[in-house]
Amino acid sequence: MADHTHPTGPVIRPRRLRQSAAMRRLVAETRLDPAELVLPIFVREGIESPQPISTMPRVVQHTLESLVDAAREAADAGVGGLMLFGVPSVKDAVGSGADDPDGILNVALRAVVDAVGDRLVVMADLCLDEFTDHGHCGVLDASGRVHNDATLERYAAMGLAQARAGAHVLGLSGMMDGQVAYVRDALDAEGFTDTVILAYAAKYTSGLYGPFREAVQSSLVGDRATYQQDPANATEALRELELDIAEGADMVMVKPATPHLDIVAAAAAMSTVPVAAYQISGEYSMVEAAAANGWIDRDRAMMESLLNIRRAGAQVILTYYAVDAARLLRP
Repeated sequence: MADHTHPTGPVIRPRRLRQSAAMRRLVAETRLDPAELVLPIFVREGIESPQPISTMPRVVQHTLESLVDAAREAADAGVGGLMLFGVPSVKDAVGSGADDPDGILNVALRAVVDAVGDRLVVMADLCLDEFTDHGHCGVLDASGRVHNDATLERYAAMGLAQARAGAHVLGLSGMMDGQVAYVRDALDAEGFTDTVILAYAAKYTSGLYGPFREAVQSSLVGDRATYQQDPANATEALRELELDIAEGADMVMVKPATPHLDIVAAAAAMSTVPVAAYQISGEYSMVEAAAANGWIDRDRAMMESLLNIRRAGAQVILTYYAVDAARLLRP
C-alpha cells in the first residue's frame, strides 16, 4: 500500500491555476474593458483628406468629416472616450485660435458632440502648444520664458470656449501652477459646473513625444523642462497630484504611462479621484516599428502594454490603440 503521508513533490503548486485558458481567465486579477480606453485623435484645419502621420503608422490628421466618421467608429467599438487635438492653419504668440469659437478644435468639438456625445465622453486638450507660433504651452514673457500667471488667463478663456462647444471633459495638460483652480473658477462663474477637469498632474518631460509633435505640427524650439515634470523625481509628482486634487480636479493624469508605472501605482494608492494614464506617441510608435520589422507580435504587445498600465492602477487609459484593443476585447 502506497504511503501518501510524505508527498514526493511540492504541495503548493501555483501552476494549477495556469493550466488552461479557461482557468487563467477565471482567476485573472486584472481585466481590460473598452469603456476604460480613450482615443486621442487629431483634426487639422484646411485639408481635404486625412493626412498620414509618418512617425505614427495607422494614425492620421483628420478632416472634420473623417473625424466624425472616426468618432462613430470608436463609439461603435465601445471605446469610453475621445481626446481631441486641433491643428490650426495659423498660429500666433498667444494661441488665439485656442479660444476662437470658429477655431478648428472648437468647431470639431461641436461636431463630435453632436454626432456621438450621448455614446461616449468627449474630451478636449486644453493647452496652447498646438496654437502658438513658438510651440510652448503658454504665453512668453519679455525674456522668452513661459509666464505662468498670464498663461492661466489664456487657459481660462480656452476652457470656456471648449465648454461652450460642448466638451464633457477638459484635459488641462500645460503643467502651469494653479491651472486647475483658475480654470475651475472660470467655469463655475459662467455656469459650467458640470464640466469635468482632467488634470495632467504628473506630465513628465520625455524623449517619447517626438511623433506627437509631428502630429500637431509643433513649432517648438528647445524643451519644456521648466514646467513639465522632471523624470528624476517621484515625490514631486505626488505633490503635483495632491495640489491638483485639492484645487478641484475631477480626475488626474500621469503621462507618459509605461516609463512611469511606479508613479501610476503611487497615484492610484493615494488619489481620491480616478487616475488616468496616457500611453503616448513614442510608446505607440516603438511597438509599431518593432512589429513592422517582425520582431514582436503587434497585437500581443499592444494588449500586454495596456494590461500593464491597468494593473499599475490606471482606471482610464489614453491610447492610440483604443479602437483596435476594444475590438479584440469584445467577445
